[in-house]
Amino acid sequence: MTWGVYGGFALMMLALALVPGPDNMVVLKNALSGGVRGGGWACFGIGVANLAQASAAALGLGAVIMNSRPVFEAVKWAGAAYLCYLGVRALIGAFRGDYGRLAETAATRSGFRRWREGFLSNFTNPKVLVLYLSVLPQFLTPGVTGTGDALLLAYTIAAAGTIAQLLLLFFVHRVRTWLERREVRRALDGVTGTALVGFGAALVFE
Repeated sequence: MTWGVYGGFALMMLALALVPGPDNMVVLKNALSGGVRGGGWACFGIGVANLAQASAAALGLGAVIMNSRPVFEAVKWAGAAYLCYLGVRALIGAFRGDYGRLAETAATRSGFRRWREGFLSNFTNPKVLVLYLSVLPQFLTPGVTGTGDALLLAYTIAAAGTIAQLLLLFFVHRVRTWLERREVRRALDGVTGTALVGFGAALVFE
């Protein structure tokens, strides 16, 4: 694999990662309630889950899961339920609009809970594994590229996702004062919650 091909692949994955998806919505949700630190913990959890899925895809374990219908269906339903759960919580927060009390609750929330939220939202989303398994074969040549090349490409996809989420955190930090306005926060929570429920429903019906 040449550096030119790899560079084009990396840029394509970064552009894809910038498209709003469940991972970005979970980071945004935690950044709104817990600031950069809260969003960072969620981003860390997503990154660990992404590395696990990337490794599974590159080493061939992902194909085994995809071909096992009961396992795939279990992961799909678990992922859909968890995304809907996170979305409903965000919608309830938008409906109540009691951000003073929510801020006190968020302050007591441990980093591990935010990390777990990020990890589970990614790890139980089978569409992440589908992405790896659909993209990687297009850049791998049997008998020429090896496991190292597969791992490099898979980890590049995971890194692109982390970079996109860090850019989102930077943006949230820069406009923090504006985001703390009650009407803006309610609107963002409403959009985030609706998006997460929509992503969960899409998993069920796809």
